[in-house]
Amino acid sequence: MGAGAVDTGTIGAAFVAKAINVGGRNVILGIWDTAGSERYEAMSRIYYRGAKAAIVCYDLTDRSSFDRVKFWVNELQNFEENCRIYICGTKSDLVENDKSMRQVDFHDVQDYADEIKAHLCETSSKTGQSVDELFQKVAEDYVNYSDFQVQSEPKGVDLNSRRDLTSYTCCHH
Repeated sequence: MGAGAVDTGTIGAAFVAKAINVGGRNVILGIWDTAGSERYEAMSRIYYRGAKAAIVCYDLTDRSSFDRVKFWVNELQNFEENCRIYICGTKSDLVENDKSMRQVDFHDVQDYADEIKAHLCETSSKTGQSVDELFQKVAEDYVNYSDFQVQSEPKGVDLNSRRDLTSYTCCHH
């Protein structure tokens, strides 16, 4: 995704901070744009470690790119189970101008997104179509999901209780 990021060459990623207003709250999204470096699969994990959201993109004009989405979703589910997933079809401007260029059926992707409980959108980096809306959705989900987590957490920890100490261990799985 663009978001003002630039291609950093054959390896690496660009970082962009994007401010978004959600219900009067200012949310800063820290966005790593891997710019194709996902070829280096093991290295890519440094970018999504601890991520609260991941936008997994595919090219609407390239069926094989959607097959790769499933690989990355599986990676995220295995390594970042608390990461919310957004599936994004790119180059929507091309398929709008020429329907025959579409190689990935929207309904197929929607079925998959429903199955993994992901949000689906189609965007164009060229025209900017739906890009801002996607980041707005990510920010809103983050605020709403975080608020839900805060409300559902216990009010405190009883340090005299052995069970509480075990439950709140840093790396407890």
